[in-house]
Order: sequence, then C-alpha cells, then structure tokens
Amino acid sequence: MKPVMTTGGKRLSVVGIIVFEREKSAVRVNEILSRFSELIIGRMGIPYRERGISVIALIVDATTDELGALTGQLGRVPGVKVKSAVTA
Repeated sequence: MKPVMTTGGKRLSVVGIIVFEREKSAVRVNEILSRFSELIIGRMGIPYRERGISVIALIVDATTDELGALTGQLGRVPGVKVKSAVTA
C-alpha cells in the first residue's frame, strides 16, 4: 500500500520556529499555535540555553493557504523566524 501524502488538498509539512526573544514573544507565539491547533499533528519545543533561544518544530497537516496563514502570522511576531518544508 502506497502512503497517502495528500488528503483533500492538505499536505504534510514541517515548520521550524526560532524564538530569539522568548520573554517578549512566547505568549504571542503560543496564542497563534493554539488558534491553529487543529492543523498541528505534533510539536516539539527545546530551549537552547547556550544560545539564549527557543526552537520549536511542528508537524502540520494543512492546505498551502492554511500553512501560509500560520507561518505568516508567526513570522510577523518580533524576534521570531519561521521556515517550512512541504511534501510533494
């Protein structure tokens, strides 16, 4: 059986988030992630204390429009950088 990569226009994606100013940005980042929680399959957050940053990795099952809305909102938060990789 071949694995299903897309379902109803949705695609599996990986989103990497780096939070440079945790004290200023964490609440806003978590609010956004909560709003998009129905799209998030998995989440891993790691504080990288040596660099003073936090790294969040998401597995997301979403349309390209939904993914764009999520990453766009996160990318507008000061002190936050976002990158995504989408399956074919």
